[in-house]
Amino acid sequence: MDADAAAEWKRVFPSMVERRVLTVTDLGALENYCMAMSLVRQMERQLRAEGATYVDGKGAIKRHPATAIFADNMNRARLLATELGLTPFSRSRPAAIEDEDEDSLI
Repeated sequence: MDADAAAEWKRVFPSMVERRVLTVTDLGALENYCMAMSLVRQMERQLRAEGATYVDGKGAIKRHPATAIFADNMNRARLLATELGLTPFSRSRPAAIEDEDEDSLI
């Protein structure tokens, strides 16, 4: 993981462990969420530095390619956050693993 992904992991992992909503099988999804958020942050920095549009060789205004990468990963992160219980809505739902073996919880 890069620094942005590691920072996101450090931000969300403790609360997931504290709420007892993270299982060993969820670690891959959490890693994917963190990597998606890392790309969102990278693209945000790039767009802030370079702008969301550029003028091509014919003088037409075009969207910066980073806008698509930003949007794709923002959507991916949002979907994974919901699955992992990281959104207010998903945290308000009843726990789906109430009777699961506690050994599988982290």
